[in-house]
Amino acid sequence: MATPTTTKRKPVFVKVDQLKPGTNGHTLTVKVVSSKPVKTVTTRGGRSSVLAARPSRIAECLVGDETGTIIFTARNEQVDHMNAGATVILRNAKIDMFKGSMRLAVDKWGRIEPTDPANFEVKEDNNLSLVEYELVNVVEE
Repeated sequence: MATPTTTKRKPVFVKVDQLKPGTNGHTLTVKVVSSKPVKTVTTRGGRSSVLAARPSRIAECLVGDETGTIIFTARNEQVDHMNAGATVILRNAKIDMFKGSMRLAVDKWGRIEPTDPANFEVKEDNNLSLVEYELVNVVEE
């Protein structure tokens, strides 16, 4: 009996300025502009949890391409890849909303791959994380 062959879809690379709130599955090549560690958050009420036993590292990194920039939230070992000046491929990235603005993130279903230095200049005057979105409930008649 022949085994069914699954063909992998070729990733469609998107540009930073194409990212929209509530979307996921993005693959993009970005340059890290800056990276700053964020304090680890303790649980509310000071309760200990499984996560508290293993403190998580979080860094907010400004990443971008020739179309714009966005804040990328790097977690744990992802922080090691996100050094200023590095070029990385973000696979299966998603948009999280934080206080009304977009943040790019890669969860357990995606990955970060270091790659050759990109030959583009990052457009730093178009930061998508500075755009504030408001959740509007649409009532259909």
